[in-house]
Amino acid sequence: MSNRPAGHVARSTIRPTTRPNAETSGETPARTFLHTPDGVRIDAVYEPGATANGTSDLVFVVAHGFTGDADRPHVRRIAEAFGRHGAVVTFSFRGHGASGGRSTVGDREVLDLAAAVTWARGFGHARVVTVGFSMGGSVVLRHAALYAGDREAGTDAVVSVSAPARWYYRGTAPMRRLHWLVMRPAGRLVGRYGMRTRIHHRDWDPVPLSPVEAVPRIAPRPLLVVHGDRDGYFPLDHPRMLAEAAGDHGELWVEPGMGHAEHASGEGLLRRIGDWAVARAG
Repeated sequence: MSNRPAGHVARSTIRPTTRPNAETSGETPARTFLHTPDGVRIDAVYEPGATANGTSDLVFVVAHGFTGDADRPHVRRIAEAFGRHGAVVTFSFRGHGASGGRSTVGDREVLDLAAAVTWARGFGHARVVTVGFSMGGSVVLRHAALYAGDREAGTDAVVSVSAPARWYYRGTAPMRRLHWLVMRPAGRLVGRYGMRTRIHHRDWDPVPLSPVEAVPRIAPRPLLVVHGDRDGYFPLDHPRMLAEAAGDHGELWVEPGMGHAEHASGEGLLRRIGDWAVARAG
């Protein structure tokens, strides 16, 4: 789904319809369209959050899972939870919601995230934490690796929830259904009209850097890997592979009774992730 070399990083170009104003950082919500280097319009939302606890220099950039978008109730719930710890930027990946383009299911989505991070920093926040769920969990890992030396578009800490460690996994029934949705014309029609998700028809070429290959490149920035022991999509060998690849700079939380991604992330878990971000970012 890419015509660029594996590991290619392009500069994010931010041309929003409304510009962030550092003087109103922490006070004024904003919504705009960002433009990625490959010309895709990305719908993005900034919310200042409740920052009376002194964490106004921190902003969470939330990367949703496949078929999500910035307006989905489960994404809004995540944003509200993190808003108790700092400001929050949510956005819709390409092919999702009001964003343009078509989903490449984790490949070029790193450009979308880089654009959102750059926009978030424009509000005057010194610390950025990227938090991704499922597909978004793989994107935050690859983004952190590919933008490791980029102060503008890179991140200061990474949280990956319910993410795969490797590509093309078909070991569970939900993942076999997902591959049908992505790879078959009939599946892409279901995605477009049944799930409001427009999926690119081309295969990956070349195959992008896998999450487990990306993880060692994130150091020394802190990484938190979160996974449920009842995840129906990816069994526990996936988070364990990621944690092993992370070494000393990574931390693994295996959550008892938790299922998959945003829907399975309870308020207590989100509060603990927020606390971890406040303590570890920057």
